[in-house]
Amino acid sequence: MQTKDPEIGRSVVTGVYSTNVHDVGAGAPVMMIHGSGPGVSAWANWRGVIPGLAERFRVIAPDMVGFGFTDRPAGVVHDRATWISQVLALLDALELERVDLVGNSFGGAIALALAVARPERVRRLVLMGSVGVSFPLTEGLDRVWGYQPSLAAMRGLLDLFAFDRGLVTDELAELRWRASIRPGFQESFSAMFPAPRQRWVDALASDEADLRALPHQTLVIHGRDDRVIPLEVSLRLSSLIDRSQLHVFGRCGHWTQIEQAARFVRLVGDFLGETD
Repeated sequence: MQTKDPEIGRSVVTGVYSTNVHDVGAGAPVMMIHGSGPGVSAWANWRGVIPGLAERFRVIAPDMVGFGFTDRPAGVVHDRATWISQVLALLDALELERVDLVGNSFGGAIALALAVARPERVRRLVLMGSVGVSFPLTEGLDRVWGYQPSLAAMRGLLDLFAFDRGLVTDELAELRWRASIRPGFQESFSAMFPAPRQRWVDALASDEADLRALPHQTLVIHGRDDRVIPLEVSLRLSSLIDRSQLHVFGRCGHWTQIEQAARFVRLVGDFLGETD
């Protein structure tokens, strides 16, 4: 008997294409927006923390257009406006007036931009290893966005993501490499952030005046040893967002939700469980 691919959730129509969505648990709705690594999907990004958070919340984790198993419509423009529109269309399709947003890296930039554009649709924000302000492109991020498929290249990226190299097994590297070469995956990914790549960091940044005006309670999380997005970015975000708090995990890289999964679930769950 063929086993269902755990990366495929349910299909929800979002405008002119359908979005692959994982929708589990009950309670207050929490939408989780994944990062922008090669071959990434919502399930690959969040699988270690969805079960724990779903014990307290309704967890909604979409594949953003251009990633995972969401449709790849011809002519779609992969930019911040497109991704914001996708999230809003998904909220409308699920009949959700307001959600908590959790954004990882690239997903943090989308969460921030959505909160700026439509603050009434967002209750609280969690930003982890987030993009969202301009900063000099790191060698690590340049390598991630410039990935060309090979098992060796994927192994190198996983070593870059994790502080604990024990998490990076040959089996995991092969699994993620094979994910990155599924039909359509690399084609959309390679077209998304072409060189020179500093412009994409800047394109994902929100205006600092808008960030200062955000009214939302915000939890900013970062791995101290992150080699993809520097800790200074989260320090800057924390200084700009008035109602923010900052948590830094030592001995942790860009994989906060993987390297510190149990602590991440407790920290985020307690923050989102507070009443405003």
